[in-house]
Amino acid sequence: MMEKTDSGQKLYTRMRLWEFPDQYIVEPTDGSSGSFLAISRGDGSMKLIDMLPECSSLRVPKIRNVFGVIGMLKLIAGSYLIVITDRECVGSYLGHPIFKACSLKILHCNHSLKNSPSEQKKVETEFADLLSVAENTPGLYFSYDVNLTLSSQRLYELGDESKLLPLWRQADPRFLWNNYLLELLIDNKLDPFLLPLIQGSFQHFQAAVGRVITDVTLIARRCSRRNGTRMWRRGADSDGYVANFVETEQIIQMHGYTASFVQVRGSMPFTWEQIVDLTYKPKFEIVKPEEATRIAERHFLDLRKTYRAVLAVDLVNKHGGEGYLSAKFADAMQHIASDDVRYVHFDFHHICGHIHFERLSILYQQIEDFLEKNGYFLLNERGEKLKEQLGVVRTNCIDCLDRTNVTQSLFGRKVLEWQLRRMGVFTAEETIDSHPNFNDEYKILWANHGDDISIQYSGTPALKGDFVRFGKRTTQGILNDFKNALMRYYLNNFVDGTKQDAIDLLQGHYIVSVSRDLTAPSQQEGLPAVASFRVALSLVLAGLFLATVSLRQGNELGLSSHSEYISYPF
Repeated sequence: MMEKTDSGQKLYTRMRLWEFPDQYIVEPTDGSSGSFLAISRGDGSMKLIDMLPECSSLRVPKIRNVFGVIGMLKLIAGSYLIVITDRECVGSYLGHPIFKACSLKILHCNHSLKNSPSEQKKVETEFADLLSVAENTPGLYFSYDVNLTLSSQRLYELGDESKLLPLWRQADPRFLWNNYLLELLIDNKLDPFLLPLIQGSFQHFQAAVGRVITDVTLIARRCSRRNGTRMWRRGADSDGYVANFVETEQIIQMHGYTASFVQVRGSMPFTWEQIVDLTYKPKFEIVKPEEATRIAERHFLDLRKTYRAVLAVDLVNKHGGEGYLSAKFADAMQHIASDDVRYVHFDFHHICGHIHFERLSILYQQIEDFLEKNGYFLLNERGEKLKEQLGVVRTNCIDCLDRTNVTQSLFGRKVLEWQLRRMGVFTAEETIDSHPNFNDEYKILWANHGDDISIQYSGTPALKGDFVRFGKRTTQGILNDFKNALMRYYLNNFVDGTKQDAIDLLQGHYIVSVSRDLTAPSQQEGLPAVASFRVALSLVLAGLFLATVSLRQGNELGLSSHSEYISYPF
């Protein structure tokens, strides 16, 4: 069993929020004897106090329970405190309970705004409206006891001194979703209130394999460095940080043993984009192609520092617009490839079509040697390291969602079978398929994982999810894919620009100050304001009607023959 990694200073796990007319008071109510946190509703200034202010008929506070302080965002004239008002325990990570943030609340500390010039008031209101998006941020997870930003292996490798640090100081800044929001609290030395969050997914199940009870957990950690929505964040920035970069860790625990396997996904690591222009699949554009190799080299250098050896699996089409990007990726990798960095291209759509996903075994045969050589992390019942993971597979398609999730689930399945054999649970010939209940739970685990990551980046569940969930393509699954693809079109064109502005504000990618031009961020290269919801809705409904007609025709001809001709935009 892995040793628990408690931090030196405990976080408050339950608090009471007092909303007075002039200030907010956060009172720890978890049995600790800590001070109260007072926040001015005028300017957001913070201080610790030892007792509540007096209540009177003129100072009757509203009271609510809160379960964490996410941070504070300062705009032009006001500040805005974000707290967790509801949580759900979703499982445990290495013996510590893990919670999902189910409800967030933005607390306005902007009373001083009434004395601001009218132009400042107008812009402040526009920025504050963007913050309402934060209350609906999906997939936020946290722990009061363990550093959720680090994989099992990296936690094990933490030094004793690091384990005594507050959780926010132990955290990997790549995966600390509220990194920017915590800055004002850090400046005020409020460690017991500093709750680190990740955005991603946390899925778990417990099942019997024979007489052995196994716990399987799947965690996604989304990188915040180039966070955003599908069409509005593509490729890499000049520092090599890529869009939709997600670390996935699969953990199995049984008989006191802990085994972990880490994979990553992320957009192709050079500067490219798709400008939203009402077309169904906007044209791919490579920005500064002469910089592609340098940016990719920087990206893989960072990966090697964290994961050591890297195998890049590129799943995009060899021809067409995707082929244009893939050729640039392959060319850049020729200059980067070494003993520690490999590149494999696998044209998923050409080889697998849309129903023959069993052909992924061809890809697996190409990378099996890398997986065997670089292994996985394994601890025995005494917490002693038996194996360590020495490299990572980095998978990408265009969105790093649908094809990627199907492929990663295969890699995860193969390694899990190795781990079960190593632990003596499986015989040499035994597979997960040999245990129907375990197999069903495992497929659901990965399907939910893919849906969570997809919703955060594209706004819809993953496509091809029926194969991951049921092991085969279904008529309903194909219909759902059409519906979700059309919904992505609507969101890309009419919703995600505003959502991107809100993400940039929360992540500190757009810093608000009085000295800069008082214009709220806008996606100037996007659609004109005259874009009509009715037009978009009509397009979605028309597409859905055509999809239904096509499927009915397909059922008459036989699903497998028809499915080969379905073309999805991913």
